[in-house]
Amino acid sequence: MSEAVVKKYVVRLTQDERSSLEDLISKGKHPAAMTLKARVLLKADVSETGKGWSDSRIVQALDTSLATVARIRQRLVEEGFDAVLARKHSPNSARKRIFDGTAEAKLIALACSEPPKGRSRWTLSLLEDKVVEMKIVERASDNTIGRVLKKTFSNRI
Repeated sequence: MSEAVVKKYVVRLTQDERSSLEDLISKGKHPAAMTLKARVLLKADVSETGKGWSDSRIVQALDTSLATVARIRQRLVEEGFDAVLARKHSPNSARKRIFDGTAEAKLIALACSEPPKGRSRWTLSLLEDKVVEMKIVERASDNTIGRVLKKTFSNRI
């Protein structure tokens, strides 16, 4: 029994897909990860014009891992040709913004206001404490406050 029959995720590329991958490898500059995916797919392809290499042979030839080859196969089968080449971005990976537009405006207004008694100006740690005390945000670090104010303008802090 051939290895391709046993595999759960079998790569069968159309002639157009093969041409697209071959062009990607041979023309222009592309990220290394994209080029690797293209090479894996071309080697794993079991169609008439494909090589139908085993995963272990692909791993050895391309100096990659078995898990990488398996993931590329799986993504092609489950998500399609275009998805496998695109960089995957998880919406859950990005942190939620602490300061939305309203909270950012309140922070800027606070930073432009008179500093507390006994102080000549606002510091990031004073602002950090004050925005929590005023319930503008639940929590914030002085680094976060510094980034928000830096992108705005403030040379007063």
